[in-house]
Amino acid sequence: MTNNISLENQYKRTRLFEKENVNYLVHVLKRFNTVPKINNINIITSNDKPEIFKIVPNKSIVIGSLYLKNPVLALVYLRYGIEWQLWYKALNNKEDTVLCDLAALKVTRIFYKLLPKEDKEKLEEVHFYLIDKIRKEEDVNTAQLDKYKELESFHGLKNQIKTFKDSWKPILENLAKPTEYLLMDGGDLRLNIDEIFLLNKYGCRPFPRPEAFTFASSTATSVSNYSFDKADKVRSILIKNSLKYGFTDTTIDFAESLKDNLRTAFDLKEKNEIIFSPSGTDSSLQIAAITQIITKKEITHVLVASDETGSGVPAALKGCHFENTTALNFPIKKGDRIKGFKDVELIKIPFRDETGKLKSTAQLDSEVYTAITETNKLGRQVVLHVMDHSKLGYQSPSEEMMQKLDALNNLSMQVIIDAAQLRLDPSDVRKYLSKGYIMSITGSKYFTGPPYSGALIFPESVSKLVHATKNKLPEGLTAYFNHSDWPTNWSCAKELSEGFNYGSYMRWKAALVEMDRYFKTPVLYRNMGIEMFCNFVEDSIKDAAFLEPIYGNDTRANTFKDEEFSMRNIRTIFPFFILKNKEALPVDKVKKLYVLLNSDLSQQFKNHSIETIRLAAQKCHIGQAVNVKYNHLQSAILRISLGARVISESWVNRDISIYFRNIELQLNQITVIIKKIDLILNNSDLLD
Repeated sequence: MTNNISLENQYKRTRLFEKENVNYLVHVLKRFNTVPKINNINIITSNDKPEIFKIVPNKSIVIGSLYLKNPVLALVYLRYGIEWQLWYKALNNKEDTVLCDLAALKVTRIFYKLLPKEDKEKLEEVHFYLIDKIRKEEDVNTAQLDKYKELESFHGLKNQIKTFKDSWKPILENLAKPTEYLLMDGGDLRLNIDEIFLLNKYGCRPFPRPEAFTFASSTATSVSNYSFDKADKVRSILIKNSLKYGFTDTTIDFAESLKDNLRTAFDLKEKNEIIFSPSGTDSSLQIAAITQIITKKEITHVLVASDETGSGVPAALKGCHFENTTALNFPIKKGDRIKGFKDVELIKIPFRDETGKLKSTAQLDSEVYTAITETNKLGRQVVLHVMDHSKLGYQSPSEEMMQKLDALNNLSMQVIIDAAQLRLDPSDVRKYLSKGYIMSITGSKYFTGPPYSGALIFPESVSKLVHATKNKLPEGLTAYFNHSDWPTNWSCAKELSEGFNYGSYMRWKAALVEMDRYFKTPVLYRNMGIEMFCNFVEDSIKDAAFLEPIYGNDTRANTFKDEEFSMRNIRTIFPFFILKNKEALPVDKVKKLYVLLNSDLSQQFKNHSIETIRLAAQKCHIGQAVNVKYNHLQSAILRISLGARVISESWVNRDISIYFRNIELQLNQITVIIKKIDLILNNSDLLD
């Protein structure tokens, strides 16, 4: 074929890159970070056959210049071609190309749905076979293979199969999805992204967002390029292994390997059983169920930091639905009791009093002690939920109070450590487990995995109790969990639903990738980087007259309490009020400012200096608003937080000088964030 050029080598050799098209082509090509990378597959453009789109199996994809004149059209076709090649490489029998056709069609249809609205508008008047096919709102029909015969024209291979193999169906159902879709699948509606900015409720994306300055680990973070790439590669491996060894065995092996990787990250024992869950609130529901089946006593949950846990946690602990849809996509009614759960008592101990003032450690300890001793007198089972790092960075009850409780006679109590932030060292996790405490963690806060990466880690003592019980889990949990998510030797879980939550698995894969590279940073440099970052953020907030931190002077005082540095004795979450005329902004304006901070505002400052335009354009993602009273009036705070990526993305090539320079670059980003807050405040019409 003449006049064919590899896509990467075209810039100076064709007229496709005309001036008016360059900016939009760059915009579209940035989406290539969500397209699988396949070795030895060349993308070639043709000028002499502008209408050609041809897949040469295992070799190349040829695309005509006609497609490249509409970059979005080219992107969609290339996404189809690359997905087709991925499945073709995975095939055992190269004649089974109908699987490639259907998988590529299904993936590309989802990929198209996830395109931003402005990209879809570029295709409104375009009518090509593939575009028209994927725009139809219909599922792939494996019972009518003749409907897809025309797809063969892309690659020229004739499919001889008349019936879609049964062994392919779960593979197509679970793995024929783009990685970015899997990373928000199997959770709830809060993971869905809007069609304009492609952001979810937490202000982040299920695919990389490198253009944003991100210090939102106390809430949620967009997946990194590094972990997205690793998750994408593992999807390819899972497709290949599922076709070779069977879907069920491959998936079980994958899930167990994730649990092994988590044990390795924190140096845990094999007997420390792990349950992955779609979210931290789902973990609370699992806790409610497990405590119910291992005791005959009536149960009282003592929920410390009830004002800084997930909003659905109290309902989950009571065995009630906390959303209107479960992670397995069953419709339910929020607030209703889940079938099989018994009545329990819930005692809430909030961090703040009615005026919004933070309670002292002594007051919180006293409330915990009273709740537990009074409940114990009634002969009830106590389930104490200890907070180790709340969303605003607090811990309760104190270690002294925990020792006092341990000394009580005839106390029937199970301790749950709410470590959702996971701002702990591995030694802290092991210490908790050695005391018989259950750990509730996520990989999506400090370690910056995709949101909704929950897990429970069990001490051996509790695992033995669950393994030995003859009681079954509440019947209603079949709408929430698959038995494959639970330890295989727990008979209580065998009646849960069949199937696998691949969204949960893939989110944990991304989180574990972040854990691995974080712990590869030498501990000395890791800890120095943490202190360097945290000291700078603390000073920067205090130096800004329009910001008021809520944590007082506790930060550095705690740092030196112990001889050894640890994550537990340094503040890594920095919450602050935003002041205008020496008064805190009301809640609605804080929330509006949070959105503006995370947006490109350059159009609002077109007549200003280039420095102001650049500042306004910079997207800054920090921890979302939390309602907190200011001088008895309701306001809200925002948060800048240390995340593991501050450390791991700075440690490259094992070069110490580059490491500290990279951290300094991130400190500069903190300065930009604070300057942009000031810019918004000084243009108050933006908040109206």
